[in-house]
Amino acid sequence: MNEALHLLRQDTWRIIDQSALGPHFHALQSFAMDDTLCASVGTGQSPASARAWVHHNTFVLGIQDTRLPFLQEGLRFLEKRGCQYIVRNSGGLAVALDEGVLNLSLVFTEQEKGIDINRGYDAMWILIKEMFSDFHKDIEAKEIVGSYCPGSYDLSIEGKKFAGISQRRLKRGVAVQIYLSVTGSGSERAELVKGFYDHAIRQEQTKFSYPAVKPAVMASLSELTGVGLTVQDVVLRFLTFLQQNSGKLAASSLTEEETLLYEQYYMRVVERNAKVLSTAEASL
Repeated sequence: MNEALHLLRQDTWRIIDQSALGPHFHALQSFAMDDTLCASVGTGQSPASARAWVHHNTFVLGIQDTRLPFLQEGLRFLEKRGCQYIVRNSGGLAVALDEGVLNLSLVFTEQEKGIDINRGYDAMWILIKEMFSDFHKDIEAKEIVGSYCPGSYDLSIEGKKFAGISQRRLKRGVAVQIYLSVTGSGSERAELVKGFYDHAIRQEQTKFSYPAVKPAVMASLSELTGVGLTVQDVVLRFLTFLQQNSGKLAASSLTEEETLLYEQYYMRVVERNAKVLSTAEASL
């Protein structure tokens, strides 16, 4: 844990806040942004970076989700509920995002010393525990059976999951990403994911074990703390923690060189996303 805490203590934290860009900010732009930051931080052109981002009515599929037996029926179910959908380039399974879900990315370099995968996860877990320490709630990291996108670093309070962590590694950069269900109903988001799987599996036997989603095990931080938190409240907590654990915060946008790199990564994720979905469609 000490090594994970050390990761959070940077001389400079570069801040990119994209939490208020609104419904036209597409999730594929986010994945291209984190890839750009991985390359920039990984090669030493940028200090460690922290990004906050929100996407409206977006359903993010994992690669395994594209192999569901009745995927097109699952996607039609999402379309009827006004959701756009994409396939992400980091690990995990389906996740529901909306304006009440805050996503955070911490981007580190592996130049000096390799960052063990658990060290990255532990750093994010420590960050979240510290951000909400004033609520005196025990935030655990363990798999919550019945949650969507389950994993050993599901974050929960009293057995109810409110966050999940993933990682993306590229060009000696490591992006540790988390989604935080801040406001609204965690169980309603879970109902959406359950509905997707119900339509995309239809009780067919599958080689891969998809989660049997139980909405009752999912909740938002507002529900779990009894406090009417907003996404911007949590962004402020995020920035306050980083300020207290760094020499300085440096708010910025992409440099000219990074913008060119971003355009390349964006085209790559758009093409990859289209290819994955069309390949999945063709195989059905």
